[in-house]
Amino acid sequence: MKKPALLALSIACMSCFSSMAEVKISGFATVAGGKVLSGDGLDGADPSFLANYPLVAVYEEDWSFKPETRMGLQLSADLLEGLSVTGQIVSRGADDFDAKFEWAYLSYRLNDHWTLQAGKKRLPLYYYSDFFDVGYAYLWLRPPADNYTWQIFNYDGINALFNYQLGSWDLSGNLYYGREDDKRNKLLSDYFFGVQTREIWKDITGLVLNFNRDWLDIRLTYMTYVNERFFIENGVSTPASWGSRRGRFYGSSFNIDYNNLIVLTELNRLDLAGENFDTYMVSFGYRVNQITPFLSYADFDSEGERHHTTSAGLRYDFHKSAAFKLQFDRVKDKGTPGYEVAGDSNAITLGVDLVF
Repeated sequence: MKKPALLALSIACMSCFSSMAEVKISGFATVAGGKVLSGDGLDGADPSFLANYPLVAVYEEDWSFKPETRMGLQLSADLLEGLSVTGQIVSRGADDFDAKFEWAYLSYRLNDHWTLQAGKKRLPLYYYSDFFDVGYAYLWLRPPADNYTWQIFNYDGINALFNYQLGSWDLSGNLYYGREDDKRNKLLSDYFFGVQTREIWKDITGLVLNFNRDWLDIRLTYMTYVNERFFIENGVSTPASWGSRRGRFYGSSFNIDYNNLIVLTELNRLDLAGENFDTYMVSFGYRVNQITPFLSYADFDSEGERHHTTSAGLRYDFHKSAAFKLQFDRVKDKGTPGYEVAGDSNAITLGVDLVF
């Protein structure tokens, strides 16, 4: 369904809901542009910068404002007595601005501590997964790409949110179960393999724990799933040689926001049938009135694929609901032959993030 039809349907649904429930509408947008300044493309190709893995947002040597420009609209209807429904529509330049439902789920508030949800949601693998599209919510133009390399980022299923007070600590978390069947996975199909690839994650089971106290924020996460993959050519579907395999994901983040100092860290490991994929990132920022300069380093390391990115930039909060960002990224691709991603590159990006 294309953008005009989808938005028209959403407005019609809001009109229906408004007669029997309180409907809240909020939104976010990013207008970003960039280019590669220099680099070494693979196999004689022009240099490129893969800024966003799951959405395949790629910058090349000419300026472009398409790869990371996006707009989202979130609708939430309170049906009273603890029941609500939420939907989120996102239009991205990387998808030719076709609007799609990213979230669509029901929530039922059991009590002050527990809420049950069911439907389509963002897979909460990483610290910034839940608000990955909302650029205004974080320091950089995008969460560090070497750390955020996953190909599945939504799931259909059920989850339970909880929150408690433990002395001076706030404890919150999420228990979830579901699956995702991506008939044509964009990252694998368009970027890595060049052939239609069906990616299936089933029996997804996970737990997220958040601990917050004053200026310290700690997040721990674990997820397990079964991975199946099929390559489709001329209507023929061929399973990957490994059939199905179990993956186990472990993640932690320790973040500090103390006075004007910001320290952001994230460390993750994916154990996929005995092969380990390790990623981490660390960022430092310091607020000076409305301007926050930052430095960041992110690294991906597996048996064959290895790359890291060093970034420097600034965020300027020129409006209470908008921020301008400027960022320079230097990528070093150290993968063994056949496991390189995009080669080395130096790239510049800038943009404005806003919420409404």
